[in-house]
Amino acid sequence: MSTAPARQQKSRPLSGKVVLVTRAQEQAEGLSSRLREQGARVVEVPLIEIRPPRSWQKLDDALKNLERYHWLVLTSVNGVEALSRRMRKLQLPLRALEPLKIAAIGPATRAAMEAMGWRVTVTPKEYVAEAVVKALKQRVKGERVLLVRAAVARDVIPRELCRAGARVDVVSGYESGLPTASGARLRRVLSSGTRPDAITFTSSSTVDNFARAAGHLLHTGHLDGIVLASVGPITSATMRANGMRPAIEAREYTMAGLTKAIVSWAKKRKEGKPSPR
Repeated sequence: MSTAPARQQKSRPLSGKVVLVTRAQEQAEGLSSRLREQGARVVEVPLIEIRPPRSWQKLDDALKNLERYHWLVLTSVNGVEALSRRMRKLQLPLRALEPLKIAAIGPATRAAMEAMGWRVTVTPKEYVAEAVVKALKQRVKGERVLLVRAAVARDVIPRELCRAGARVDVVSGYESGLPTASGARLRRVLSSGTRPDAITFTSSSTVDNFARAAGHLLHTGHLDGIVLASVGPITSATMRANGMRPAIEAREYTMAGLTKAIVSWAKKRKEGKPSPR
């Protein structure tokens, strides 16, 4: 019997590593599959779930009056999905968005928009709110902007675009929360004999919910020896605010970029080089 598959598995950079993925259950596979391809054993504990907003009224009113807007800004795939679902619910044709200029915060959001048949005008080079502002602030003076986002989010985009002379309507397409069973599951994983080598954080919400779910374990040594990996600088800042040190930060703020950063960490560790700080 050939041992080639076993040798191939051992040669993968994340072979023997256990990585905890905290993304929403329906979105985890994009990261988990990449990590598995690199040899990792993935444990999924979703620390965020996407829920409908408390009211659809503001979004529905905006969709019924799209002619008022010049720009549509989407900051996540969840916002795209909420938008398309509500348009169908209201029996509005998807082509109703065609007159609008559309800004998508990153490639995943852009791909979700384009999959619906919508043409994206602007995608910033960096996938954070500040980059959206930089890309739009010279283009929105005197124009009306519809921003579809989570119920609770940073106010960088509406605040700065208003300063640039735009009129911005902010509507909730969804809200996020901590899944009911995830707290107990996370505490079991952190207290077990086979704790993860690395934990991934893909948004500030996953960080805040991790801190909430971990409870006292966060400050009693249960994270000692576990590498914390962040998708980007905003998530890293939230980690520090919760007393957590991001040892890995992706240079490209995507699931592919996060996987690449974790692989780089594993290779350096194998070579005996110090972990990034």
